[in-house]
Amino acid sequence: MVLLFISGFHRPQGWRRLLAEELPDLDFRVWADEAGDPADIDFALAWDPPMGELARYPNLKAIFSLAAGVDHLLKDPALPEVPLIRMVDPALISGMNEFVIHHVLHFHRRFDVFEERQLRREWKELPAADTACRRVGVMGLGAIGSAVAGKLGGLGFAVAGWSRSAKEIRGVESFDGEDALIPFLNRTEILICLLPLTPATEGIINKGTLAALPEGAYVINCARGDHLVEDDLLAALDSGRLAGAALDVFRAEPLPREHPFWRHPKVIVTPHIASLAVPRSAVPHIAENIRRIENGQPPTNQVSRERGY
Repeated sequence: MVLLFISGFHRPQGWRRLLAEELPDLDFRVWADEAGDPADIDFALAWDPPMGELARYPNLKAIFSLAAGVDHLLKDPALPEVPLIRMVDPALISGMNEFVIHHVLHFHRRFDVFEERQLRREWKELPAADTACRRVGVMGLGAIGSAVAGKLGGLGFAVAGWSRSAKEIRGVESFDGEDALIPFLNRTEILICLLPLTPATEGIINKGTLAALPEGAYVINCARGDHLVEDDLLAALDSGRLAGAALDVFRAEPLPREHPFWRHPKVIVTPHIASLAVPRSAVPHIAENIRRIENGQPPTNQVSRERGY
């Protein structure tokens, strides 16, 4: 069995070591120097490979995503018709919980305001913040979104979620379908985007949807940069209609040095680090699916190419 690791971002050492422990017979190769004969490759573990690269391997049995989303793979029109398997990693969920909770609390407690006042050396209080009265909305209720919504509900926030189909999450009000999007936004003071990126969700955070949020709302985007129409967000922030945003993902990454987000007083920028796969917790799931495929069984956690997730 030969697995090819393709990523310009992730370090291969931990993946190599832990996969060797799980699958001693696995030949782990790093693209491109170790790739060898394309006909040797059985599996690919990949993040954002060059267009057409995966089509070079005629005996590929499955493609494993190195990230929670698979848009970085599905954008390739030459992607081989083999099982495409999403990343399953408890660390992705815990990391996203930490990131989102940090920023929700930051905005809920108005630390953005206190940071501004510190610069002015202004000692001035704000009224106490009540979590039960803070309406938080999560767009996207997959494994990660559902976990985040549940955690926020556990902290006492008034949480709602919006997704393509109805979901039942304890303590979370569920909105589903296109007709429910505007009512969901109307009640949401802190909006969190955790949607998969598909043709239907690209640009979903735009002038129209931002206008549906209450005045003074906040936006947290830690899904994909293409969900957000950046100029529309800047206009809403500059007009004072929105109070702030925390952005971890962008249409162009790295974010260009001249981009207005860098210096905008109402924007928090992080470099796509909200939630990263950790080899220690992800490798067992990858290894189990390789075993299943080698034993003639269907792999778990397959992506629907039609839905895009």
